[in-house]
Amino acid sequence: MRIIDAHMHFSNISSFKETARNLSKLDYSSEGLWQEYRDANVVLGIAMGLTETKADGFPDYEAATPMDLDLEEQLPANICYCPGINPYRLGAQELAALEALLEKPEVVGIKIYLGYYPFYAYDEVYSPVYELAIKYGLPVVFHTGDTYSERGLLKYAHPLTIDEVAVKYREINFMMAHFGDPWVLDGAEVLYKNRNMYADLSGLLVGTKVDLQKKLESPYFFNHLKHALAFTDDYSKFLFGTDWPLVQVQPYIDLMKKLIPREAHEDLFFNNAVKLFPKIKRFIE
Repeated sequence: MRIIDAHMHFSNISSFKETARNLSKLDYSSEGLWQEYRDANVVLGIAMGLTETKADGFPDYEAATPMDLDLEEQLPANICYCPGINPYRLGAQELAALEALLEKPEVVGIKIYLGYYPFYAYDEVYSPVYELAIKYGLPVVFHTGDTYSERGLLKYAHPLTIDEVAVKYREINFMMAHFGDPWVLDGAEVLYKNRNMYADLSGLLVGTKVDLQKKLESPYFFNHLKHALAFTDDYSKFLFGTDWPLVQVQPYIDLMKKLIPREAHEDLFFNNAVKLFPKIKRFIE
């Protein structure tokens, strides 16, 4: 089975490097990524662009929009991406640069970092971004749920806050990253209610294969997720993602295979990403 990793990272962020070294214990480089993807039969990764202007700076209010991928000079051939948005840097010059980037074949969507930046999804600051998404027929990905920085503000990343945008912009397909975890039941309602809302299951855990197995063996840890998945009862709306380098690729695939019914694996791991990100077809055919 071919697999698409619909949420991963390839940016020169100090916290990612520290996580790879100390928690997930992986090689955070193009070579390390290629090896993990090859061993797990991952044919494509969709990276979420973000940058920081100083070490330990993310969320960085000075980062230029569009935030790109800058871990290494050359982007791996099996990676496409969604440039990130800094709402403090959305003037005419930044919007023009974003639009120019959206025309490139390797750019397949747009990423908005709710919670990391203190603006709700429905704030008018993002209106020009949504208009560009409509113009180019691209999905918009929202960070939702817990933030990987204590400087984040959780109220802006709660999944209920994106319902208003899903209603206002019915012509845009949206993806809530991380399914709003830990508020996945609220995320499930937003997903269930809105035909233009999807969710990825990335970033639910950080660590090694041993760490993932411990959580899987816990009698309680995944109860909230299982409840939310049962509530939506629609696996055509979920995408697989790793949030690499937060976890190793194959162990996270194995975890998802245990949590998601076998009959839904083709949709979760491949078909739904192709449906939500139409521009990726050229990379997998």
